[in-house]
Amino acid sequence: MDLLSHALIGATTALLVARPQETRVAALAGGAAALLPDADALIRSSSDALLYLEYHRYVTHSLVFIPLGALVVCGALYPLLRRMSTFRRLYLFCVLGVGLAGLTDACTSYGTHLLWPFDPSRTAWNIISVVDPLFTLLLTVPVLLALRRAQPSWSKLGVALGVAYLMLGIVQHQRALGALAAHAADRSLQAERLLVKPSFANLLLWRGIVLTKDRVHVVAIRPGLMGEERIYAGEEAARIDPAAFEALPPDSRLRRDIERFAFFADRLLCFSPDDPSLLGDARYAMRPDRLRPIWSIRFDVDAPDRPVDLVTDRHLSADDRARFMEMVLGMP
Repeated sequence: MDLLSHALIGATTALLVARPQETRVAALAGGAAALLPDADALIRSSSDALLYLEYHRYVTHSLVFIPLGALVVCGALYPLLRRMSTFRRLYLFCVLGVGLAGLTDACTSYGTHLLWPFDPSRTAWNIISVVDPLFTLLLTVPVLLALRRAQPSWSKLGVALGVAYLMLGIVQHQRALGALAAHAADRSLQAERLLVKPSFANLLLWRGIVLTKDRVHVVAIRPGLMGEERIYAGEEAARIDPAAFEALPPDSRLRRDIERFAFFADRLLCFSPDDPSLLGDARYAMRPDRLRPIWSIRFDVDAPDRPVDLVTDRHLSADDRARFMEMVLGMP
């Protein structure tokens, strides 16, 4: 999730156990602790473009990191707040702040290494967008009321609203998955896997991905929360297996980088329809009915020892934005 939502979730959770005189300390400690795991976004290298993708939402977002992360934040804050809180209480607030960071990120379509080191795969429940302004607003109001009135009990409203919104995401996810399954059956697609993800900043419009043996098909799905159910036809492309590059030297930098990117992309790879030189992560695109990837790599097979270039594309043209809003509103 975005940093503001993380801070609000941490503050809300810490306020649940705060006394009225601890309202500000709890909100500060819980909010600050919730931001610590995203410090892994600073792990970057000018000589290794994939390092950021590889380690963002990794160790610091795992469940085993919670007590250590809380101790780090508590240790930093205690010298400043020791007249307002005991170390024990401050640590409790920090544990609650750090504790939900990984879990809430697991609710998003990006996911996180929640079970590291026991399970190397990403956990992604796909029930909320990484950025969702409505979810953030539902948390903001109770936190502000709690701080303004020195009544941490307002946090209960924030928890109730947040949980209700995530439950709505679960319902919408199941609706979208059912619609995608019916769509695949209607078109006689021999699906090996069906995947649905919320589109950017809302729960109304979803990205549906149908994986067959050798193709990737995407559609936009409006499950019908407000209005009738609609499926908007999308694009398709050849599904690329990393084994297609087995001619590269097995110990080459390029072969390793392609495997690393394939692991990040959950092996859902295709070349971008807009730029065939880009091998992209088919899971994500700014428009849910398109295959122009947010993340892709560019490389030269004739230079196997040269690192890949990571290309990030979050651009939406005016026409794309207009079409996106039409689909969100359920227009034909």
